[in-house]
Amino acid sequence: MLAVNAADHPHVAADGPVAVLVNAAAGRGRQRGLLPRLLHRLAATGRPVRVLPARTADEAEAACRAAVHDGASALVALGGDGTVHRAVQAIAGTALPFGPVPLGTGNDFAADVGLPADPLAAVDVIAAALRAGRTRPVDLALMTAADGTRRWYASVLAAGFDAIVNERANRMRWPRGPRRYDLAILVELARLRPRRYTLRLDGVAHEVDAVLVAVGNCASYGGGMRICPDADPTDGLLDVVVGGRFDRRTLVRVKPRIYRGTHVAHPLVRGYRARTVELAAEGITTYADGERALDLPLTVTAAPAALRLLR
Repeated sequence: MLAVNAADHPHVAADGPVAVLVNAAAGRGRQRGLLPRLLHRLAATGRPVRVLPARTADEAEAACRAAVHDGASALVALGGDGTVHRAVQAIAGTALPFGPVPLGTGNDFAADVGLPADPLAAVDVIAAALRAGRTRPVDLALMTAADGTRRWYASVLAAGFDAIVNERANRMRWPRGPRRYDLAILVELARLRPRRYTLRLDGVAHEVDAVLVAVGNCASYGGGMRICPDADPTDGLLDVVVGGRFDRRTLVRVKPRIYRGTHVAHPLVRGYRARTVELAAEGITTYADGERALDLPLTVTAAPAALRLLR
C-alpha cells in the first residue's frame, strides 16, 4: 500500500482559479454545445475559471501539471475516463480538489464515485462542493514498470483480452469509428488463447492461464462493464479479477454478463483482493482508464486517499 503525503506537493491556493481541462473530442464531440453552460455554472461559484490550453493528451497532462504548480484552487475535467486519466497524473497525492464532469463515451470513474451521469447535474454537484469547500478522499492506483516508469490510474487496468483488442484496434487504420473496435474483437477472437500470467498478490505468487485479467480501483471500465464489481475506491485495496481458460464460445457467452457484474460467479473466474499486485506475462501492453499504459511486467500499488474528490 502506497503512503501519499499531500504536504510534499504545492500548496493549494484557496483564491486561485478553477482550472478546467476540456476534451472537445470527448463523446465524439456530441456534448460540445454544453461547454458554455458548464463553464458558467463553475464561474457562479465566485472563483475565476481558466480553461487549460491542450490539443493533445501530452499537452493536457502538461497543462494540468502547470495548473497545480501555478496555484489553481481546483481542477475540473470535462471529458471521459481518458481525460480523467490525464488529469490524475498531475494531481495524484496533492491536496488539489478534483471534479470529473462526464462528457465522454466512457465515464466509468465519475459513475463509480457517485456523480450524476448528466453533465449539467454533475457540474452542479461539483460547484456546490466548491462553494462549501467539501471534498471526499478517493483511492487511486499506481503502476510501476520494470524500467521504473510510473503512471497513475483511477478506474481499471486491463491486461488480458480487452487490452489485446485495444492494441489491435489502435494499430488498424480502417474502418473508422466504433466498427474498428468491433473488427478488432473478431480478429482477436479468432486468435484467442489463454496466456500464462504470474501474479504476486501482497507477496503470494499465483501462476494462472487466463484470457481476462483486470486490476480494479473502481468497478467499471469500457462504458459500464462491471469487470471488478466489488471494487471500492475508498477501501485502500485493489480488486483483481482473472478469467481463466475460456474458449471462444464461452467468452462470447460470458462477456455480456460483465455489464451486470455476474461473470464473477462463473467457475472459470477467480477474484482476489490485495494492496500490491505484481503482474507478468509475455507480449501484453496494458490499458488503464481506457488509455494505452505500460507493458507487462509491472507492479500496481493501492494509493489510499490519493485524490480529493469534489462531491
